[in-house]
Amino acid sequence: MPRYRLTIEYDGGPFTGWQSQAGGTSVQDVLERAVSIINGGHSMVYGAGRTDAGVHALAQVAHVDLAKAWDPFKLRNALNGNTRGHPVSVLEAEEVGQDFHARFSATRRYYLYRILNRRAPPALDRGKVWWLPVDLDSDAMHEAAQQLVGKHDFTTFRAAQCQANSPVKTLDRFEVARYGELIELRADARSFLHNQVRSMVGSLRLVGEGKWTPHDMKRALDAADRTACGPVAPPDGLYLLRVGYSSAEK
Repeated sequence: MPRYRLTIEYDGGPFTGWQSQAGGTSVQDVLERAVSIINGGHSMVYGAGRTDAGVHALAQVAHVDLAKAWDPFKLRNALNGNTRGHPVSVLEAEEVGQDFHARFSATRRYYLYRILNRRAPPALDRGKVWWLPVDLDSDAMHEAAQQLVGKHDFTTFRAAQCQANSPVKTLDRFEVARYGELIELRADARSFLHNQVRSMVGSLRLVGEGKWTPHDMKRALDAADRTACGPVAPPDGLYLLRVGYSSAEK
């Protein structure tokens, strides 16, 4: 069975998240239904990142095994034709080897969080940013974010339902920058804990408001205690930007 790598863009707002689950429609559900129409039967679509409900993706990566070979251009178009009515788009399709796995072959995940920092609420970006009308000090937020870079026990920023075997992760980059009314937070790591990015962003908001200092962020990290975390940021502003693979698996 030939294997295909898919690069996918989606608006997470209407979905229960990437992964199939009872009680709602997931991005995985939409794609697997689209695949079943052209494949003559069900075939599981494996994603690189299990984004939560409301979280968006600009370049999620997935793979699927099909019953027959497809021209990648025609496969992309066929899948997009079968996902109409849902905010999901297959940007690229390419045939890959059986040793490629969208999740387990990934070497880096890149996330972006967007905060709209102005008095007026969003109209065009509603559901796509976290609107915070209180003035935020983005420089202080960036300074505090550097306290989290490196290998740490991230228990403080880990959801209670997280299924990872260990809370220890290595955060390779965490940057905060302001572009006018928009504050962008970018985080890169091989993998993240459940709700880790949103938990870190929520705590950085407290720094931006002057309620915490960068030292308070370090103290929260060192506590390794979920109760030391600030309020978790909403999913609206979070995007899976892209997924990195080794040069042999690009």
